[in-house]
Amino acid sequence: MRVETWRPSPAWLRAEVLIVLALSLGRSAVYSLIALAQALTAGPLSGQSTSLNSSLREDAWLDLLYQLLSIAFALVPVVLVVLLLAATAGSLHQALGDLGLDLARPLRDLGHGLLLTAAIGVPGLAVYYLGRALGATVEVIPAALATHWWTTPVLILHALKNALLEEVIVVGYLYQRLERLGWSPGRILLASALLRGAYHTYQGVGPGLANLVMGLVFGEWYRRTRRTMPLVVAHTLLDVAAFVGYALLKDVLPL
Repeated sequence: MRVETWRPSPAWLRAEVLIVLALSLGRSAVYSLIALAQALTAGPLSGQSTSLNSSLREDAWLDLLYQLLSIAFALVPVVLVVLLLAATAGSLHQALGDLGLDLARPLRDLGHGLLLTAAIGVPGLAVYYLGRALGATVEVIPAALATHWWTTPVLILHALKNALLEEVIVVGYLYQRLERLGWSPGRILLASALLRGAYHTYQGVGPGLANLVMGLVFGEWYRRTRRTMPLVVAHTLLDVAAFVGYALLKDVLPL
């Protein structure tokens, strides 16, 4: 049976992309660039710091509730873009397949995710410490949560949330929509990578450039394979290593 799909106009697609980004990582990019400008005017970046995954409330149970709510609400744009893609693909199943976010090849996706983790993780760490040495990167505290029984599971959920938010929107969704608008592969790759780099500039110039390179690698991977699942796997593992590793080893790790 033929499935009727929705074919939005170019004007609709442009407005849709702008709205989705304004609700999610485009907004983050604007605030991040402003934060970088403020940091540069405040003095050397090497003497400044930024904290990720901070406690939201003093009470442990209330903090847990707010952490879970923040994760859930942050994923709403991911649900939105999947629904928008489903409307043009004809079904949710087809949309997930086009994103490469299904379970059609779990072992291969896992293996590729591990390879991407190794390819990005070590150079990324080197860039961070080089940036610190050159004074182009602020001190990044990956996990500022108070220590509770739920700290590690919540940090893992934050890592998964980041991976889904970034890889589904900045890679899968953005690629598909810009392709429909007639953008060239190189232009799409650059736009996606620049966006990824921009919303990491609150950490300094070094992390912004490192994430731009990560965006080029991840974007080209999706262009060639049409799979975001390995990207989600790799991104989750990288963030778990950073968040949980820091929480466990913060007393011995040099920053």
